[in-house]
Amino acid sequence: MKPSIFQHIVARLMAIAIISMGFVQVSAAGVIGTQQMVNSEARQDQLAHIETLLARQDVASQLALYGVAPEMVMERVQNLTNAELAALEGKMDQQVAGGDILALIGAVFVVLLILELTGVIDIFKAK
Repeated sequence: MKPSIFQHIVARLMAIAIISMGFVQVSAAGVIGTQQMVNSEARQDQLAHIETLLARQDVASQLALYGVAPEMVMERVQNLTNAELAALEGKMDQQVAGGDILALIGAVFVVLLILELTGVIDIFKAK
């Protein structure tokens, strides 16, 4: 007795089903905690803030002067841990755009004092 086409198809499907039973994929899902979500959002905000600073023209030109591509810097920033990212953002926020104004005033005063003592200018005249 010769097997029918139907029996061949059923036999092949059964063979495929039995073989593929070892390839069962398991997926696990869990609840995301509030703290984990807050940390994730804070990290995204920090990355966005640093990215906007790196996108500025003066920063990009300074990076180019050092021979560093801004894309490479952003890639490295994205690989930082949360603590390192927070520290970097804190240091960037502490930097003053024009430097310390008191140091600038002091430097100008010292230069004027030296020029006055050497006789180049006469600013501090007694009237």
